[in-house]
Amino acid sequence: MDHLKAMLKRRKVGHSLEGDFYHSQAVLDIEYKAIFEKEWVFVGNSSEISNPGDYITAMVGRNSVILLRKKNGEIGAYLNSCRHRGSLICLEKKGHSNRLVCPYHQWTHDENGALIHAGEMPSTFDPVKHSLKTVNLQNMSGMLYVCVSDNPPDFENFKSQVEPYIGPHQPYRCKIAHEESIVEEANWKLVVENNRECYHCASSHPELTFSLTAFAMPDDPRADDFFTELMPKMVEKWEKLDLPHKPVLGGDKFRCIRLPFINNALSMTMDGSLACRKLLGDLEEKNLGSARMFHVPGNWNHFCSDYILHANVTPLSPERTQLTTKWLVHEDAIEGWDYDIEHLTRVWQTTNEQDCTLASNNHLGTQSIGYEPGTYAESEFMLTDFTNWYAAMMEKYLSEEV
Repeated sequence: MDHLKAMLKRRKVGHSLEGDFYHSQAVLDIEYKAIFEKEWVFVGNSSEISNPGDYITAMVGRNSVILLRKKNGEIGAYLNSCRHRGSLICLEKKGHSNRLVCPYHQWTHDENGALIHAGEMPSTFDPVKHSLKTVNLQNMSGMLYVCVSDNPPDFENFKSQVEPYIGPHQPYRCKIAHEESIVEEANWKLVVENNRECYHCASSHPELTFSLTAFAMPDDPRADDFFTELMPKMVEKWEKLDLPHKPVLGGDKFRCIRLPFINNALSMTMDGSLACRKLLGDLEEKNLGSARMFHVPGNWNHFCSDYILHANVTPLSPERTQLTTKWLVHEDAIEGWDYDIEHLTRVWQTTNEQDCTLASNNHLGTQSIGYEPGTYAESEFMLTDFTNWYAAMMEKYLSEEV
């Protein structure tokens, strides 16, 4: 802990972190407590559990959580840990059950987490004291966030600023067309840092940058003449459609902005054509660009006219990170008619594979005795935001533990 405090004290703003931030198990153990057990973490979409009894599970740091649709339509969120001896209760990523039954000794809980069966317990045993532990839950237009802390941070500031951007795309009226997870041989922060900058995009992501502009701000000083001329035209269109587009004031914690596509693209596909013929929600205009949204500790999203992309990271060890990506289309879209899975997913599958290699090489390089924190480029301002937020969270936790 003293070593971590010393590293935080000598950290330079606007520079990458020291190597031990990326390679130390002791640092990750504190990150689990200081970040993943304190912050709101994105875990899925409400449409994944549309019917009573449907559930999904998700990892929040090292805590597995259950999200269950109740008979009254509400969603319950519980720690996926039996109150008997701690076994996982739901073993699958998704499923359906009217009761939550531990597979170990068959302790059974109802949809509200109350213990309704525990065989062979002594007469002094009180089932009321053995309900599943609930988890704080927030639903933002169908996007589900949980916080396992008893004292969750404010969510309303984020929701009030971001929901107007994603609301028109109606995530709650979408379905998961495809989902996949990959494991990157890199620390979770390097995976996030790689996503937070497009300094590398032109040389590494030709498929993505066919449609996606590398400029992160509408007034980016690096912008070319095409982008400079395109922005006011798109702003006029967005404002006629009552779609917000200006950068939100999320500080170091979150970011949201609407930006146009380039090369006359309508969506993030290999050729820029629509990935799904049925547009999201009640949208009628195809050419909307995308609303981009990020929230710490590691969730990023793109909201196009025709599909939504959700991505989030889960640290598995200091050296390994799971990246889960979900592609969502309109709930009534028909596979094979409205959309083709390969056409829908190919750009981001390719981009994820490329980023996996980049992050893994970055991770290996930070192990070198020659590595020292490097200066971020001006276009990497979001890395400064991220590492500032990260350092503040770690410092706050360490100060409270004294």
